[in-house]
Amino acid sequence: MTTDNPTQSTDAATGSAATSPNSFDFDRVIARDKTFCMKYDPEARGKPAGVLPMWVADMDLQAPPAVLAALKEQAQHGIFGYFNTGDDYFAVLQDWFARRHNWQVQQDWLVTTPGVVNAIHVSILAYTQAGDGILIQQPVYYPFKMAVDATGRKLVVNELVEKDGHYSIDFDDFEKKIVEGGVKAFILCNPHNPVGRVFTKEELLKMGDICLRHGVVVISDEIHQEFIFEGHKHLVFADLSPQLADITITCTAPTKAFNLASLPVANIFITNPKLRTAFIDEYNKFGVSQIGVMEIAACMAAYGKSEDWLNALTAYLAENMRTVDDFLQAQMPEVKLIQPEGTYLAWLDFRALGLTDDELDAKITHQGNLWLHKGSTFGPSGSGFMRMNIACPHPTLERALNQLRQAFD
Repeated sequence: MTTDNPTQSTDAATGSAATSPNSFDFDRVIARDKTFCMKYDPEARGKPAGVLPMWVADMDLQAPPAVLAALKEQAQHGIFGYFNTGDDYFAVLQDWFARRHNWQVQQDWLVTTPGVVNAIHVSILAYTQAGDGILIQQPVYYPFKMAVDATGRKLVVNELVEKDGHYSIDFDDFEKKIVEGGVKAFILCNPHNPVGRVFTKEELLKMGDICLRHGVVVISDEIHQEFIFEGHKHLVFADLSPQLADITITCTAPTKAFNLASLPVANIFITNPKLRTAFIDEYNKFGVSQIGVMEIAACMAAYGKSEDWLNALTAYLAENMRTVDDFLQAQMPEVKLIQPEGTYLAWLDFRALGLTDDELDAKITHQGNLWLHKGSTFGPSGSGFMRMNIACPHPTLERALNQLRQAFD
């Protein structure tokens, strides 16, 4: 529910108008069981019935009012044939990226796909051969590894280095792995899921310079680019230099920021015409044509009419993240929150408890009746960690934290 005149201030991370979280009813708890919701179907994934799910990156919050209105209007129109995105669609994207990220996109760069993960698979197939090395930075979003395995490529890992609760890049290892692993493509995750890093300009340029020297294509997953916390700024990798734009496939989507995962649409920007042609040729082999009209309507309403909602949500999520940090420090000091710079995913360090991953998961699940995402899912270096989705009403978060504490009482 919105107010007629939402309170606004300036958001430090984006420079755009920031709306008070009180302008929207994010505290309202909405039942999601018996709605075909994967998040709330624990038994399908070996979890006990009734467990509180805080695992998958899916918000327990309604999409923006403007999106709901656009979908209702389209549904009432009642015709669901074939549709094209067209000039109006691109104009909304162009305005969004220029205003929000100071990135000037061109229409011929754009390829729409039914999701970023789909685009990553297409990119791997388009730019590499079976047996080529694909570099990822674990602990990282596990579908990256799945994409490498599914396409018959070789997984090459540049582990992020954690020290005193902060993750950094081992650049010597990054370059060594590229050379020794026969790496042809690097999947960049920025903002990083699950560790919450928003990489700096210096870090991005250094990785980019290494990729340029060794002829490595960069598949840049920037799906979490809208959730940046104060003191940090997301930089579009391809926008850092013409040379980097020439080797980059930039993967964006409204689905994370506006909670539209079941309306699968991604906007992929490829500056280099040869890379773009190769991507389209490979994508056409999948037998997928246009995205659906509901996806078009949702995307345009999200980017075109929902920035106030997003700014308010970002402020709300920052409050949720502070709640997690304060709770752990006061109630469970042996568990540490890796301070996030972006995303709505809390990366929790349980290593001080000395439990195995299975013991930790069983304790949280069965004694806390809480479902978190095992850190080892994101790679061996995630052992001892759990990922917690805090994009939920504050009452749900408080319930989850209390159940987490009870698991260890």
